[in-house]
Amino acid sequence: MTDRTPDADGASLPGHYGPTPAGVALAETRFAAAWNIQGDPQRAPFASEAERLFGLALPTVANTTVRHDILTALWLGPTSWLLVARDVSVLGGFAAQRDAVNAAGGALFDVSASSLAWTVAGPRAETVLAKHCPLDFHERAFAPGGCAQSVLGHVNALYYRRDRSSFTVVVARSYARGVWRMLCQSAAQYGYDVLPPQPF
Repeated sequence: MTDRTPDADGASLPGHYGPTPAGVALAETRFAAAWNIQGDPQRAPFASEAERLFGLALPTVANTTVRHDILTALWLGPTSWLLVARDVSVLGGFAAQRDAVNAAGGALFDVSASSLAWTVAGPRAETVLAKHCPLDFHERAFAPGGCAQSVLGHVNALYYRRDRSSFTVVVARSYARGVWRMLCQSAAQYGYDVLPPQPF
């Protein structure tokens, strides 16, 4: 994953790097499971079964999320969502849930092993992300609780605005080292703190 030496560009050891005070805080963001659920929300059997299985209604407004306790549903498209759980027990067994979703006319895929996330927070978080992404991160355009798919450099990324000053970025695990270096390099001029891993 990321480098472990404290003096390396892109080091992941907790601590402060660069100018003070820090304008950015970076942290790996851990989750127990990430499942992609797909289906037509206009079909009552699918929508009601998804809510029954996971305890929350899938968001139907573009680029929004629904969060319930330790489970978050992020809108990926009109018929696709990412379910991110801090505790896998809230999702139930994958095989049984997949079969139930299939029976309701949908599909379920476990993408936990292929995904990795970081949180970028602080007064310079928007600026750091905007260096490598064409999205408008201003709060007027990207409200807290919103999500959007775009790129971070050359890597596809899913952005989730947790609150006014922090974003969580989800990328493919195979790009972890390069994305972490990019975030650290982009934050270096403002000074940044690397925090211990945080829960999603």
